[in-house]
Amino acid sequence: MSSEEITFEAEERMEKSVSLLADQLRGIRTGRANTGLVESIRVEYYGSPTPLKQLANLSTPEPQQILIRPYDTGIIGDIIKAIQTSDLGLTPNSDNKVVRLNVPPLSVEQRKKLASRVKDLAEEARVSIRNIRRDANKSTDAETADKLLTEDDQSRTKDEIQALTKKYEGKVNDLAEKKEAEIMEE
Repeated sequence: MSSEEITFEAEERMEKSVSLLADQLRGIRTGRANTGLVESIRVEYYGSPTPLKQLANLSTPEPQQILIRPYDTGIIGDIIKAIQTSDLGLTPNSDNKVVRLNVPPLSVEQRKKLASRVKDLAEEARVSIRNIRRDANKSTDAETADKLLTEDDQSRTKDEIQALTKKYEGKVNDLAEKKEAEIMEE
């Protein structure tokens, strides 16, 4: 592999780590209602688990309420069951046309737990990015040992990989800080 291929692959993998973190953070509750809380809940639909966002229109008509309007009203019971078995801790209300989820305000203790969860997820993402850096550096060393890269190329590639690592760790930190601020605001 050339040095460009090594850095491109490392950047691609780091980008995936950051987008995974963003998806995970979207599912963490804040003080306000957010459709991201329920989008990925899997509902049994004709025998296969399907994400809720594919089965219903999700909206937040009020700051403390999520409205789920299924395309097929026959699956309301399945949606309610899926929400109850999820770890959201929300009780669904239904009028057989829509499902309403009232999102109660978070207590200070709950906010602190969620903020620490955000820190844990961010640390996992940073570790993942560092592992990608290590793999890319190993590839660079292997290519240099095989005489496919010069020592100058090796040094330049490692510098580029380090710069990428800093850039993506910064993105992780920004995402985590924004989410923590959302959780802690009342």
